[in-house]
Amino acid sequence: MPGNSVLKEILELGVQSNASDWHIRENAPITLRIESELVDSNFVADSEYVKKAVDILIRTDEWKARLRRTGDLDLSYVEEGVGRFRVNVHRQKGMTSIAMRHVRSDVMDFNALGVPKILQKIAESQRGIIIVSGTTGSGKSTTLAAMIQHINMTFRKHIITIEDPIEYDFKDDKSVVEQREVGLDTETFYSALVHVLRQDPDVIMIGEMRNRESFDAALQASDTGHLVFTTLHSTNASQSVTRILDFYEKTEQDSIRSALAVNIRAVCAQRLLPRAFGGGVIPAVEIMINSPMVHKLLIENKLDKLPAAVENGRDDGMQSFNQSLLGLINEGLVTEEDALKAASNPEALKMNLRGIFLDSKSEIMG
Repeated sequence: MPGNSVLKEILELGVQSNASDWHIRENAPITLRIESELVDSNFVADSEYVKKAVDILIRTDEWKARLRRTGDLDLSYVEEGVGRFRVNVHRQKGMTSIAMRHVRSDVMDFNALGVPKILQKIAESQRGIIIVSGTTGSGKSTTLAAMIQHINMTFRKHIITIEDPIEYDFKDDKSVVEQREVGLDTETFYSALVHVLRQDPDVIMIGEMRNRESFDAALQASDTGHLVFTTLHSTNASQSVTRILDFYEKTEQDSIRSALAVNIRAVCAQRLLPRAFGGGVIPAVEIMINSPMVHKLLIENKLDKLPAAVENGRDDGMQSFNQSLLGLINEGLVTEEDALKAASNPEALKMNLRGIFLDSKSEIMG
């Protein structure tokens, strides 16, 4: 197994196998996530190996003290000749475990990702808040990176990202890109957001929308003419709205809804499916754009009608998950079986596959 660097060989093996994640636990095989599936390596990490790995990763006494105090430590690590990784060291069952994710510098473009072309137009917005949502492992960070990279390669902008930790390494192209990592470059998300508007940004990327403070900062930036990108943990576009409202007290939600109606540019929710042929994954993407109808429903607090507005918004560039899945099936990119598993409404998708489409316009007007 590894020589001078105990991590190098297993990281190298994973990168060559297109792994996204590594799980290193005491007295267990090192496990890699490849194309969304967990695969065991043939190397068992004993306690001595894990101790050596931790000594390489945790470089300061302050970090070691934080791990002892909290049981968790997030950091970044560069393995020379292999790449950059985001790392979480944590305790479980009284033992130390390590989770690592490859931070890629080769950001994929929209075509390679297989996402709808409308995302390019959305990325070119002048101001507002753009949310990419999905569950853990849905590829939302990858899509967000493609949008940032499109701006970087197309426009002269000052882009500032605030991440915990950095997931993709951007190189200046036409834009100037600054990436701030929480814990390394700034103490907290909140402290970075407090100061970001004084740093002359055109575009701000917040790695994840976590609480009301982060959304307050996003609203302030949007209100002052900036373009803000962020991710959110939610299953679909309309749920993203309710998730944001849940950050606030009931008495505040009306004013926040009105602010959303003014500032939201688009919500793109996605789920990853296995490709029908050739291996790999492809995203099904639901897109909600702040059209006049969506704006009206937000103002009038008719959030239950947002899914119908998305389904009927094709002329504005919108699409529901079922519409996305149907398109992927018709193009032969995913199987019907996998699409039905991923569908929000499998029965409706089955009807669509038989050519039956229900009119949902009445749902909006009712």
